[in-house]
Amino acid sequence: MTPAQLGYYFPAEWAKHAATWLSWPHKEASWPGKIQSIYPIYAQFVKALTEGEQVCINVSTPSMQAEAEEWLLQIGTDLSKVSFFLHPTNDAWCRDHGPAFLLSQDAQWKKVVVKWKYNAWGEKYPPHDLDNLIPYRIAEVRKLPVFQPGIVMEGGSVEFNGKGTVLTTIACLLNKNRNPHLTQAEIEQYLRDYYGVSNILWLGDGIVGDDTDGHIDDITRFVNEDTVVTVVEHDKADDNYEPLQENLKTLQTMRLENGKPLNVIELPMPSAVIYEDQRLPASYANFYIGNAAVVVPTYRDANDDKALDILTKCFPDRKVIGLDSTDIIWGLGSFHCLSQQEPL
Repeated sequence: MTPAQLGYYFPAEWAKHAATWLSWPHKEASWPGKIQSIYPIYAQFVKALTEGEQVCINVSTPSMQAEAEEWLLQIGTDLSKVSFFLHPTNDAWCRDHGPAFLLSQDAQWKKVVVKWKYNAWGEKYPPHDLDNLIPYRIAEVRKLPVFQPGIVMEGGSVEFNGKGTVLTTIACLLNKNRNPHLTQAEIEQYLRDYYGVSNILWLGDGIVGDDTDGHIDDITRFVNEDTVVTVVEHDKADDNYEPLQENLKTLQTMRLENGKPLNVIELPMPSAVIYEDQRLPASYANFYIGNAAVVVPTYRDANDDKALDILTKCFPDRKVIGLDSTDIIWGLGSFHCLSQQEPL
């Protein structure tokens, strides 16, 4: 039987977490010439999350754990709220290589893991063999059963309201570098069967510089059961203007699982972040919702405060924290891409 048939579903990110899972960054090729500069902000991310939950970190070696502990202690992190696991990884993007945790009140197991195949966004960054094993390793330490759909899927490509609706993009899920043998209808059936959703909403393209082929977590995010924030570019000369306007128009026509229209809140985009002549996928939508804090990437930009104000209104029960992601985004992802929640 599929998880959906057994009553399992993927909770919204704001649902209570047992923990947040991370994979400690160590691949220099992901941040060429800059990896040392990301650790102070990464450590602040971990510390902010420990205010409300346990943080579980995959490390490849004991020496990597010691280095991570040193960074965290430098800023006064309570290490009793951090658990390390000797789970070797190729890279740091736990949103995409980590497990999908599903819950059910009625099944024998209250929590299970769905282990999708992971191919580093269409075989862009081999090797990815270690990352592909992470869901098994985490399920083993948590003593949870594992469902295996057998197709490629990344956590950053799907966004949930926890009530039956998932948002995703055509650009990513229908890309021929993922599951070329599947039709859109077949992919939708996998989403229903293995995420426990009933209502699938498709947007078009992602933002410029996104090497994941248009992950939803860079453009549109649920902030409650019936409300999304979506990034909008106001400069008509910017390459992001048209695709983001198109997504906005599409969102305004969409309906939730109960037939109600989506409540759509616009988020600004930062000015283009360019490093070594490469435009990076800088977006305020790549925030992470922890138990006590919402951690938002900022970019030393005039729109940082505006984005933080909008998100503060969206999350009145949590502290909204902006952390400078200017160096982290050189890795082509930010806080949401780096993290995966484990629901309680």
